[in-house]
Amino acid sequence: MQFSPAFLAAAALLSASAAALAGAPATLKVKILSLNDFHGQLESPGTFRAKATDPAVPAGGADYLAGYVAAAKAANPNTVVVSAGDLIGASPLVSALFHDEPTIEVMNRIGLDFNAVGNHEFDDGKVELRRMQRGGCHPIDATNSCRGAEVGTPVPFEGARFDFLAANVVQRRSGETLFPPYGVKTFEADGRKVRMAFIGMTLKETPQIVSPAGIKGLAFMDEAQTVNALVPRLRAAGIEAIVVMIHQGGVQTGTTADINACEGGLEGSPIKPIVAALDGAVDLVLTGHTHSAYNCQLPLASGRLVPVTSANAIGRVLTEIDVTLDRRTGDVGAVQALNKVVDRSNTAIVPNAEVAAITSAYKAIAAPVANQVIGAIARDVPNTKDAACNMPAGELVADAQLSATAAPELGGAQLALMNPGGVRNPGFLYAGSGVGEGDGNVTYGEAFTVQPFGNGLVTLTLTSQQLKDTLEQQFPNCFGQTSFARVLLPSNGVRYEWDHTQACGSKVRNLSVALPGGTVTVVDAAGTVLEPARPWRVTVNSFLADGGDAFTVLKGGTNRLGGGQDIDALVSTMAQFKAPNPPYDPLAAGLGKPRLVRIDAGTSCP
Repeated sequence: MQFSPAFLAAAALLSASAAALAGAPATLKVKILSLNDFHGQLESPGTFRAKATDPAVPAGGADYLAGYVAAAKAANPNTVVVSAGDLIGASPLVSALFHDEPTIEVMNRIGLDFNAVGNHEFDDGKVELRRMQRGGCHPIDATNSCRGAEVGTPVPFEGARFDFLAANVVQRRSGETLFPPYGVKTFEADGRKVRMAFIGMTLKETPQIVSPAGIKGLAFMDEAQTVNALVPRLRAAGIEAIVVMIHQGGVQTGTTADINACEGGLEGSPIKPIVAALDGAVDLVLTGHTHSAYNCQLPLASGRLVPVTSANAIGRVLTEIDVTLDRRTGDVGAVQALNKVVDRSNTAIVPNAEVAAITSAYKAIAAPVANQVIGAIARDVPNTKDAACNMPAGELVADAQLSATAAPELGGAQLALMNPGGVRNPGFLYAGSGVGEGDGNVTYGEAFTVQPFGNGLVTLTLTSQQLKDTLEQQFPNCFGQTSFARVLLPSNGVRYEWDHTQACGSKVRNLSVALPGGTVTVVDAAGTVLEPARPWRVTVNSFLADGGDAFTVLKGGTNRLGGGQDIDALVSTMAQFKAPNPPYDPLAAGLGKPRLVRIDAGTSCP
């Protein structure tokens, strides 16, 4: 039989291809780089150590983060970069002043592929979050949005070139997810393609810790059930490698502070029962939310152990995961995870010059605002808590909010309450910062770091009974509270005792409020509310007023009056302590401390 030259050439090509495939390795090495809780931290937040016995090294910064990513990609082109949520929100001024557009632009250049939506992505609501994905200028703030011409990025704002993922965030009206439930990354080598799915989710408790107004119309579904429902869909599409990225996490219970340990097995942490309910098809779980670092092996519903990791927060740690994929079946073989400090002193890493230039340009634009001295302090005013949960920085914030709303025309507030989660690290430090303002002086940028959320103030009326119920709702699992304590910081003049050993509803005693006409006892030593219907004008931020942090009693407050921004109240109060006036002293006798007194024998704030 005779064959044409064309046929013979084609046959030879097929034979060569088959031989090449036959000689190709049976597996493909893929690298996953994961971060979480970046919070717009474009600059290095300072030093960090991988474990307690290691020396501290300068860590983080978007330029070095980009350098680590580039080095990994150079070593293995089959690299995917992901985030387990809170990429933006609660950000430093260099990002927040510009509505977090700088962080999105920088992450585009770093090469982020997917971001699982975290609770802080909802800080400014779902509409603004969609703008982060799609691009375009801020609808109201033309001054601080779309500044790309000055920093070397496109105008209008380009939006994320990576995908936001939100598998368990569902629009009630349509039943569709707010963002895609998962993304797929295809890796190709030697003519074979292998796909890996990344499912992204936020914690189902998000409605309890963000402003309800921003998530109106959204439902946050059970995390494990969401994943398990997607597994058949992915399998039907021929995808066997499944990674879960969830903005929920845990903490180690030991004392070694080793970022690659798993002391205590995350026992008691929210993430553990979620992992334990996941389908056996899941190969890897990347977590966040708790700002902790760990490298665990935890069991799925099938009992099979899978890696469960977290990379600390604010860009100080990067989780590097090597995954072996079967080229023929797409199944995951070996998985090896390692948490690495983003070490700025590592001479093998080349920082990304473009990312550094964008950050520097935004910092220069923000400098006139950030470096303005707004007041002075006599000593540190930290955001650390004592056993009774008193926090100096939170008390200052509460006092500022009361001062801003005490006038009758501004609300007639008699007291203020501040949520501790809204007072960020490190509080107010006496030592001067790098901008040269001098020791003791507080800049706007430092104040913004403590109060980055841009919440409005709301003054509302609560009865004495509602006030008592609000304070009872501070404690874990009490009146709808989550499993975490959220002890509010009261303004000057408020004092009460609490006993954590008592049942819910009976923990708060001896609550009193100092008024110009004298001190009023609201709750007596037995825990009895003396005048249950007596009205009180109480100032909280808009987050709390809408039931944030599970303070649902506050939603029942009446005669609401909106006020200014929380940061403006803080700036106004600090102006009273600006030279030549004496500095603010958190130990001053007139501040009525301690405001919270713990009766039981507990030694740390729960």
